[in-house]
Amino acid sequence: MALNRTILLQPGPPHSLVLSTRTIHGRDYRRPGHSPDTRWPWEKVRFDLSKGLEGIRKHFGLLKDEFVGQWKGPEGRPLMEHMLEQTQVQWEFRGPESLGQWVVSSDREIGGRSEAYLKLGRNNTTCMLYGTLASVPPRDGETRYSGYCTLRSKQPLSSFNRKRHFDWSSFNTLVLRIRGDGRPWMINISAETFFSHQRDDIYSYFLYTRGGPYWQDVKIPFSKFFLSSRGRIQDDQHALWLDKVNTIGFTLGDKADGPFQLEIDFIALCSDRAHTEEFAYELYKRNPEA
Repeated sequence: MALNRTILLQPGPPHSLVLSTRTIHGRDYRRPGHSPDTRWPWEKVRFDLSKGLEGIRKHFGLLKDEFVGQWKGPEGRPLMEHMLEQTQVQWEFRGPESLGQWVVSSDREIGGRSEAYLKLGRNNTTCMLYGTLASVPPRDGETRYSGYCTLRSKQPLSSFNRKRHFDWSSFNTLVLRIRGDGRPWMINISAETFFSHQRDDIYSYFLYTRGGPYWQDVKIPFSKFFLSSRGRIQDDQHALWLDKVNTIGFTLGDKADGPFQLEIDFIALCSDRAHTEEFAYELYKRNPEA
């Protein structure tokens, strides 16, 4: 059993201040049935001179590209091209390097039995997410629900590991070309927030696959995405901030145990002039008129 280490910053009972690793790491996730990690932050750092020099060369190269790209225009493209663009392919799968932009997870992280894998499809031109869903909760005495698999894009980073956001403010519709097995999925979009207590806020909408051998073209307006936090739909809804998008993901959790499969050709953005809806859900008036 791990001991809770403490440090007395000032001697004497009346003025002693106790600082413990539990205080610092109190918000870290702990898998049920396992003891928490009580190491200090500097004990988790692994120093390597060669990797440090390689990282310096990499980040200064990215910083140079950022400065050069700003002179060309937004995202390194001419301004006129950026303003007149009506469609943009954000993700496509045309080689093994494209799979490195995504992260696959399942309830195995909390002791579940679901399995999820990611590979390239036929002719290395599509992405294949497959596996087995199992809704049996782990026997740890704490977890009551289980059974999910997730595919999520990685957070884009600029030089020196600074967060970089996608600017989708010129578009109003999400376009996908998929081929599923008839299961319902959930599309999740994460955007940057101002406060730390909003870090679990996610905008979601449903993705219904038809199944069969034919491709399915899906168009979902961004106005249809609703706000949820930690799996609970929020009463206070507001539209998605399209200029600070971080990640997009696909989640399966329909409680139907068995194999699943989802094939993705591309994920794109579109500016649909016929769609004029700003937000599809009721908004609360903070200062209603008398």
